[in-house]
Amino acid sequence: MFQRQPAQDFKPSGKQFVYGKQRLLLADCFDWLGRAEPDSIHAVITDPPYGLVEFLPEQQEKLRAGRGGVWRIPPSFDGAHRRALPRFTVLSADQRLALVDFFTRWGSALKRVLRPGAHVFVATNPLLSPLLSYALEQAGLERRGEIVRLVRTFRGGDRPKGAEKEFKLVSTMPRSCWEPWALFRKSLRERTVSENLRTWGTGGLRRISMQTPFLDLIQSSTTPDVERQLAQHPSVKPQHFLRQLVRAALPLGRGVILDPFAGSGTTLAACEHAGVRGIGTEIDPYYFEIAKTAIPDLAKMKAPLGRRQPFLPGL
Repeated sequence: MFQRQPAQDFKPSGKQFVYGKQRLLLADCFDWLGRAEPDSIHAVITDPPYGLVEFLPEQQEKLRAGRGGVWRIPPSFDGAHRRALPRFTVLSADQRLALVDFFTRWGSALKRVLRPGAHVFVATNPLLSPLLSYALEQAGLERRGEIVRLVRTFRGGDRPKGAEKEFKLVSTMPRSCWEPWALFRKSLRERTVSENLRTWGTGGLRRISMQTPFLDLIQSSTTPDVERQLAQHPSVKPQHFLRQLVRAALPLGRGVILDPFAGSGTTLAACEHAGVRGIGTEIDPYYFEIAKTAIPDLAKMKAPLGRRQPFLPGL
């Protein structure tokens, strides 16, 4: 049974950081979910360890040392410096089964604390999203579709290693231009969405405007460097994107949003900017300390869209 551990040996200490309407706890999310009040969370927005292995202690130590392990520096497409990315294509059959087991147990623990009709937004990637979705359905959550974050990353598009000149017109995988966010919901307890909204404040998604519903496709960009510098985490998501999810997740504009894999606190920063309550758990003291300064700074920022990249050659 896989149990995520921080980069250094860690026993939960009860440490927490409070800022505005946000509360971040240094804790294992399974421990917190086991003690939390049932039916208390209105929504979840989280970016979990996609393949689990990339956040094992030895892999995190290699990442922070800048060498080896599942993390790699992707090839340069335009001469720019690239950040490390985990290689999910190297997961073994046992590691894939461990991923399904982990997220099934996590989904079951999460379901208990969610209000009926609460939505769950979970970041994933095209290679592993089927496993995550299967696990959460096994846990008893309703699949409600997928949010497509349009963002051109530097994953994929590589020529065959060691034979780049020989096979100039060949790529081993498609170049990634999108990021999937799985969307799930705890079943309604009332007969209709309107009754559930009146009783629990959950069940739907907040519209963008009177004319436009919330869309399952969001034009995005890579995370601006200024945000990466404040929230130093290998998978930090941009505020301009997270703030849209925060708004959509609370259909009546009020409630509590949970991020069980809080990392450097970007979801809580988006919650604070929106003026809604957020709770986060992070097991790694390294990222917990970063979040203590990142949350206030990010929450106060005007979130720039960042540098959009063309999705087609020449555009």
